[in-house]
Amino acid sequence: MVAASVGFQCPECVREGRRTIRPAKTMYGGRVRGSRTEVTIVLVAINLLVFVATLGSGANVSGGTGTSDVYQRFALIPAAVADGQWYRLVTAMFLHYGIFHVAVNMYALWIMGQALESMLGRLRFAALYFASGIGGSILSFAFGEVLGQSAGASGAIFGLFGAFFIILRRRNLETGGIVAMIALNLVFTFTFPNIDWRGHVGGLIVGAVFAYALVAAPTGPRRDQIQAFGGVAVAVALAACGFIASSHVQSECPSFTTESLPNGGTAYFCGAEQP
Repeated sequence: MVAASVGFQCPECVREGRRTIRPAKTMYGGRVRGSRTEVTIVLVAINLLVFVATLGSGANVSGGTGTSDVYQRFALIPAAVADGQWYRLVTAMFLHYGIFHVAVNMYALWIMGQALESMLGRLRFAALYFASGIGGSILSFAFGEVLGQSAGASGAIFGLFGAFFIILRRRNLETGGIVAMIALNLVFTFTFPNIDWRGHVGGLIVGAVFAYALVAAPTGPRRDQIQAFGGVAVAVALAACGFIASSHVQSECPSFTTESLPNGGTAYFCGAEQP
């Protein structure tokens, strides 16, 4: 027997009762399990740990200089991605050039992540974050300098901005604050040098589209399937854009080679296709 508030209940009755209780869900269908910020905490922790590891390998705390080869090995370099190093589309999302870069991004991730994860749930929020980050990487891959190097979580964070705007619009809530934030960040993006605007704009677009696929699904027994279909559609579109971008980059850089420099750095070269 199982003790209850009044008397006792048989274990079979308790199990049957639990099966009839609907699990708590977030605003857009995610399961509520414990704290609603687990994914946000994990993402912030991974970014900070990677930054510390990069410093430990010889990177400069104030920028992307130093003796570390982490940036050369894992940052986004379009020619390297087109050469088959597709993992850079993801690894670049966790690298940052200096303490100010990582601090600003992690602050924005912490603020936006808490709000969105509580509304979407862990799985949907994680999918949104990675889709936005990869979307930003793909636009940078497609239109960035073929031998240029870029990194940062900004693409994913701009995706969170776009998603938050879509959710507010869908709920007929005031959007002035998030619009001002997006506009201000875009001004910084296009004003200051050495900022990859392609990653920011790509993340913003993909985050908005992905969020619309989540929030536009009607409430009901098929909402999860409709949301999943929307997520798969975004993933397929990203994959297609990635292969198109690869073809474009290969036309500009038919072969990608590297050369180690005496100071520990790496030089990149584009050469003609080998016969």
